[in-house]
This record gives sequence, C-alpha cells and structure tokens, in this order.
Amino acid sequence: MNEEVSFVLDSAKESMDGAISHLEKALVKIRAGKASPAMLASVMVEYYGSLTPLSQVSNINTPDARTISVQPWEKSMLQVIETAITNANLGFNPMNNGDFVIINVPPLTEERRIQLVKQAKAEAEDAKVSVRSARQEANKEIKHLEVSEDLEKNAIIDIQELTDSFVTKIDSILDGKEVEIMKV
Repeated sequence: MNEEVSFVLDSAKESMDGAISHLEKALVKIRAGKASPAMLASVMVEYYGSLTPLSQVSNINTPDARTISVQPWEKSMLQVIETAITNANLGFNPMNNGDFVIINVPPLTEERRIQLVKQAKAEAEDAKVSVRSARQEANKEIKHLEVSEDLEKNAIIDIQELTDSFVTKIDSILDGKEVEIMKV
C-alpha cells in the first residue's frame, strides 16, 4: 500500500478513536444509579478569586454505592463547596458535617432512567457523526492523492470497513451503558 494512503487511513483511525474516547468520557458523566466522583466533574468552586474544578480543591470519594463524600483541603471551603454543588443543579442535596460535604445519591426513577438512556443515545449519535465525518474527510483526501484507480477504490473500501467497525463499537458501548442505566 502507498505511504500516503496509509497515512490517510491512520489519520482517519486516529479521528475515530478520538470520537470513541469522547463518547466514553461523556457516558461516564451520565449517572447510572450508583455514586461516582465523575458525577461532580462539572462542579466549579470559587477558590481565591477564580473558578476551579471541585476535584482540584478537595478529595472526592464514594464510600458506598449511594454516597459521595467531598473532603476539602481547607476547612474554610466547606460552605463554598456545598453552595457550588447545590448551584450546579445536579439534583443533589449536599450536607455539611463540619469535616466533609456528604451527598446521598437518590435512586433513579423509571422516568429519569429513560431520560438518561435518551441522553446516552444522543451522545452515541454524536460519536457516529464524528466517525462518519472522519470517513468523509479521509475519502476526500484519498481522491486528491495521485494514485491508481485500484488503489483509490481499495482505500475507500478500507475506510468504509474501518468506519463500520467503529460504528459497531459505538453501538456496543451504548448497549452496555443502556443496560447499566436501566438496571435497578
């Protein structure tokens, strides 16, 4: 195979890998019934005049499947953290016990589970769109290369096979997350 064609295929694969890793990160943030430090990933706190991610001013742990405990590195941050979690509008009711901010994660209702599955499907669809646009970009690049018709056709077939394998991978990741969300 031609070096230029090989480079285009590698580039397309790299873009598609990026779509998969983005999907995995997005799905981690979707709550599946059990407590996880990733649930607080979007929370920002006021720390010495600048907005800082919660994970950079505290330890975030899950002592059990229904509890998240946030231990700030400075006791003076307890109230600020509690307020930031409430203001993040995540549906949590943080409690401050003087040392930690404790969050009890309520069990999901059936309606909420269905909403979360829809959200997961939307993330998966975004990933598929990214994979398809990587395919489209690679096909354009192949057509602009000065290679034989046979090599061009084979490269386009290879790109389609790569795309199909990534779409299948996205579907299986989504299926796994769907099962996780719907499990009571």
